[in-house]
Amino acid sequence: MSTDTAADHCDTVIDTVASAVVVERETLERVLSGFLARGHVLLEDVPGTGKTLTARTLAGALDLSFSRIQFTPDLLPADVTGTYVFDEGAGEFEFRPGPIFGNVVLADEINRASPKTQAALLEAMAEGQVTIEGRTHDLPEPFFVIATQNPIEQDGTFPLPEAQVDRFVVKTSLGYPDEAGERALIDRRAERTDRTPAVTERAGVDPQALRRAPEAVHVADAVRDYIVDLVTATRADSRVETGVSPRGTQRLFEAVRALAVVRGRDYVTPDHVVDIAPVVLAHRLVLTPEARVENVEKAAVVADLLEEVPVPTVTYTKARAE
Repeated sequence: MSTDTAADHCDTVIDTVASAVVVERETLERVLSGFLARGHVLLEDVPGTGKTLTARTLAGALDLSFSRIQFTPDLLPADVTGTYVFDEGAGEFEFRPGPIFGNVVLADEINRASPKTQAALLEAMAEGQVTIEGRTHDLPEPFFVIATQNPIEQDGTFPLPEAQVDRFVVKTSLGYPDEAGERALIDRRAERTDRTPAVTERAGVDPQALRRAPEAVHVADAVRDYIVDLVTATRADSRVETGVSPRGTQRLFEAVRALAVVRGRDYVTPDHVVDIAPVVLAHRLVLTPEARVENVEKAAVVADLLEEVPVPTVTYTKARAE
C-alpha cells in the first residue's frame, strides 16, 4: 500500500471517529498512530470524555471486532482471558475464550484490576497470546488495546507496574472539548434519536496492510540521531531516576513513522518527532523522589528536553503537503 493511499484511509478513519466524538484531530492522530505502530494506547481521562465511544468508533471504522472489559477489583484473570469448561457430551474440556479475544479491546479503568489480572493482560499485550492451564492461545490479528484510567479517583485502584506502562506506545488524553465542541455535542444529539451515535462508515481497507505502511517510511540518519539524543537525554536529566528504555527508543521510532503515514508523508521530519515524543516518552519516565516531592510533571521534563536537544535540519527532495 502506498503512503498516499494509506494517508487517505487514515483520513477516513479519523473523520469517522470525529463524526461521533468531539475531540481534537491531533489526539486522534496519536491514537491512530499507536494502532499503526502495532502498539497499544492508554487514555487517562475523567469519565464522560468519550473514551469508550472513541474505541468503539475506531473499531467500526476499521471494520474490526470490538470488545469491552470493565476492570474491577474482583475481576479474575480467567474473566479476561477465558477458561476451560468440561463438555459432558464430548467428554473433554473445551476452551471458551474471554473478551480479550477481540481486535480492538477496551480495557476500561484498567487500574482497578488486581496485579494478578493486570499480569494476564500484560502477556496479551506483549506477546499477542494468552496462556491458560499451560496451553497457549494466539489472539486475533490485529490486536489493539485501548486502556483507560481515571486520574482523579485513586481509592480502590492498583497502580500499573512500570513493565505494563511501558507496553503502551502512546499515553494521552482526550480532554474536555472547548465551548464550540460542547455546543456541537448538543447539536449532534438533537439530530438523532439514539443516545449513542451509530458507526456506518468504514475505511474500506485491510487493517493489516495499513499497519505495514509505516515500514516503507524513510527516516534520515539525522532524524534517527535526534531520536536517540532525546532518549539518552532522559537518562541524564537530574529529575529522572530511570530514563526511557531501549524499548522506548524503538517505540518512538515506530510511532514517528506511523505519524508520518497518518499525515501523508513517506518520510519523517523532526516535527513528527516533536509532535509525538511527549505522549510516547513521558509515561516511561520514573522521577526521583525529590522531583515527585516538588510535583514535577513527567510531561514537563520531556518538554524541557525538546527545547534543549538540538533539532536537526533535514532536506528532502520529495514532499507531499500535509
